[in-house]
Amino acid sequence: MAWDILPFVAVGFCAQLVDGALGMAFGLINSTLLVSLLGVSPAAASASIHAVEAFTTAASGASHIAHRNVDWRLLRRLVLPGIAGGVLGAGLIVSIDASVARPFVMAYLAGVGLYLLWRAWRGTPEPRAPRVIAPLGLIGGFLDAAGGGGWGPIVTSNLLLQGADPRRAIGTVNTAEFFLTATVSATFLVTMGAAAFTLAALGILIGGLLAAPLGGVLAKRVPARPLMALVGALLTATSLVTIARAWG
Repeated sequence: MAWDILPFVAVGFCAQLVDGALGMAFGLINSTLLVSLLGVSPAAASASIHAVEAFTTAASGASHIAHRNVDWRLLRRLVLPGIAGGVLGAGLIVSIDASVARPFVMAYLAGVGLYLLWRAWRGTPEPRAPRVIAPLGLIGGFLDAAGGGGWGPIVTSNLLLQGADPRRAIGTVNTAEFFLTATVSATFLVTMGAAAFTLAALGILIGGLLAAPLGGVLAKRVPARPLMALVGALLTATSLVTIARAWG
């Protein structure tokens, strides 16, 4: 029985390591590996991931705070709109089909990823303070709750487009995600109940908590140019995979 949990621990560790270092893809990596490789149903995978994220984002945020990767002014401007969007998305998910818009959102993100790769290839300019914050948080929070993910890809990538420092953008978005996820998880817990606390959820939680402290270290030590290239590559790849799965 103890050995049965190890694959889920490995999945959670890998997903959180990528998410903590690059600011995105925890949900996508977990759901893809759980459903495609480990045979977990999509509903059970989604329930497990939502149950775990509040804990892993707290640990990841603490790591980024400890390594001074957080822009506190930016965090304050992101959190409240993000929570508002998350509550709105969680409330509307029962009456709308957010999956219809998902391929179009992913196509946009693939384009953003390619642009970030181009910018990394040319060299990253001097960081500048992003200006569009509240609408970005609102949209990211809504898509995350209504569409099953999107906070990291939407918010991190757009902050980078506006010229934010990659390390600070990733650390701030990861830390802000805790407040969003805690709110959305509490909203979903009313309907999910104890069904979310499965063996898969426990394994992902253990793996995610083990990897969470490493994300802040990687984001701090990797230079801005390769960090932006990694974000662009991950964003492009995951977006194209999602589009192929939706239209395939």
